[in-house]
Amino acid sequence: MINQLVKKIKETGAPIVVGLDPTLSMIPKYILERSYEEHGETLEGAAHALWLFNKEIIDHTYDLIPAVKPQVAMYEQFGLPGLAIFKKTIDYCKGKGLVVIGDIKRGDIGSTSTAYALGHIGKVKVGSKEYYPFDEDFITVNPYLGSDGINPFIKVCQEEDRGLFILVKTSNPSSGEFQDQLIGGRPLYELVGEKVAQWGKECMGDEYSNIGAVVGATYPEIGKALRKIMPKTYILVPGYGAQGGQGKDLVHFFNEDGLGAIVNSSRGIIAAYQNEKFAPYGEENFGEASRAAVVEMIEDIGNAIS
Repeated sequence: MINQLVKKIKETGAPIVVGLDPTLSMIPKYILERSYEEHGETLEGAAHALWLFNKEIIDHTYDLIPAVKPQVAMYEQFGLPGLAIFKKTIDYCKGKGLVVIGDIKRGDIGSTSTAYALGHIGKVKVGSKEYYPFDEDFITVNPYLGSDGINPFIKVCQEEDRGLFILVKTSNPSSGEFQDQLIGGRPLYELVGEKVAQWGKECMGDEYSNIGAVVGATYPEIGKALRKIMPKTYILVPGYGAQGGQGKDLVHFFNEDGLGAIVNSSRGIIAAYQNEKFAPYGEENFGEASRAAVVEMIEDIGNAIS
């Protein structure tokens, strides 16, 4: 699967991923009114609003980008209707030729990890038939439980040619409470990075591994250190835009070939029309505002790494 992602990045010239993390506060009033009129002020109404919002964003950006990253929590909060829209969004994105990174951040052991893996990047057997339940291409996972938690995911990746992005150094301010702690004189995130590189050797594509890492844009010097530790690891970089990361911060996340990293922006793109810079588009044209934000992001990152 990493081969497909790298190919899409090369074709688009856009090492970016759009985070489909909608909240009701992001959704234009006319869409909410339309959904509530059809489904009432219900979980179904809220979920339908997410779908209408997502579809507009996807339709206006799919030709510019290689991948999307729906965050499952934004859908789970609306129960089964929300999960149905999560799946509908995945299918629609794949129909547009996009690589889908399911941001699920799961982490457990044994049969529980296996069940998470089969449900999201693998297939389950029901009687004589097999099904791909959610069918993402990559998922994010938490390595806190060690190899016992990661190996079941790796096994499914090997069987299905799917991928993982493992949390190594996250972009949030309190990540250092654990991730920066010194063990034998070295920060924990470096030890996790070494383990990710080791796991990655089991799932190599042509140039990079199907086992990637999550490293926040808000810590550029750490990104530089981890890039050296994980040379064949694709890095998913959150924290661009709304969390403060800029293109100039990202140079060392990439390898000399201009590859090796894919940068995520969520609010900065899907809620662009609420930003003063893109406000002239208005909420009726929020999809066009998102497209303009994508173009700006591509230019910013391209100028930084060229």
